[in-house]
Amino acid sequence: MPTSLTPFPLSTWALYQLTSSQEGRHTPYMVQPEYRIYEMNKRLQSRTEDSDNLWWDAFATEFFEDDATLTLSFCLEDGPKRYTIGRTLIPRYFSTVFEGGVTDLYYILKHSKESYHNSSITVDCDQCAMVTQHGKPMFTKVCTEGRLILEFTFDDLMRIKTWHFTIRQYRELVPRSILAMHAQDPQVLDQLSKNITRMGLTNFTLNYLRLCVILEPMQELMSRHKTYNLSPRDCLKTCLFQKWQRMVAPPAEPTRQPTTKRRKRKNSTSSTSNSSAGNNANSTGSKKKTPAANLSLSSQVPGLGAIPNCSLNPGRDGDLCHSTAVTPSGQFKEKH
Repeated sequence: MPTSLTPFPLSTWALYQLTSSQEGRHTPYMVQPEYRIYEMNKRLQSRTEDSDNLWWDAFATEFFEDDATLTLSFCLEDGPKRYTIGRTLIPRYFSTVFEGGVTDLYYILKHSKESYHNSSITVDCDQCAMVTQHGKPMFTKVCTEGRLILEFTFDDLMRIKTWHFTIRQYRELVPRSILAMHAQDPQVLDQLSKNITRMGLTNFTLNYLRLCVILEPMQELMSRHKTYNLSPRDCLKTCLFQKWQRMVAPPAEPTRQPTTKRRKRKNSTSSTSNSSAGNNANSTGSKKKTPAANLSLSSQVPGLGAIPNCSLNPGRDGDLCHSTAVTPSGQFKEKH
């Protein structure tokens, strides 16, 4: 009995792989970008209670670029919040999620859209859910929904360059069995009715994000301390001195090549009227072009008066300016 194959829409990534294979181009990564999130979920599930900072650094190195940034946007009772942390603070962010009582963390992407650029791949998922399973203070499942925008590098590693999660809403789910167990205890029911997170984030994570506002600008100090083994006070002095130098230093001006002026020989056979007309034109042009040549030197040096007699016509020795100055003793002195 013949069976008909139901056509299904190809994703943008599948179409790109198809065209790449047809054109003979090399496909850097043979999976969809969403599969990287699936791999990250599996890596988070393999975490143990003994996972130290080295494990979290290896996790961030596997899935995030060296210059990656992670941004969280949400709205609390006191207004909207937006936190952006760099690559060095990303491992600690994920570890604080589990320190707040979370035993499991994974991300679900639905109906995501992919776009491809020269060196990056952007995944825009308007229906993303961050699911966390809490073991304390009580057994609760929290679903944090929002929009997740990811930018991957288009290479063999396909690591995340930018992570932007905008939280819209969240839900805290308590099993019915727990409610049935404590149905006769009003105090426990009152405790179960209270939220254990704020916009799906634990207090450990929120406090760490607030701390990152201070830690992020201090990355330069920490890097200098780690590189040169200086004391914190010396690191601060060095950074402030370098910033002060950059502020005070004048902007670099482009070097100009000196222009050489050629002298024009006067024709001895020219008429007297032409030479006098040329001299008048030159003197007029010198007044228009160089107004600073007629400035009095006495305005700059006290006790020294000057009688300007300066023009752009070269003199006998090839000088451009010839003036007579009066020295403080009252004697006249010619200046070339």
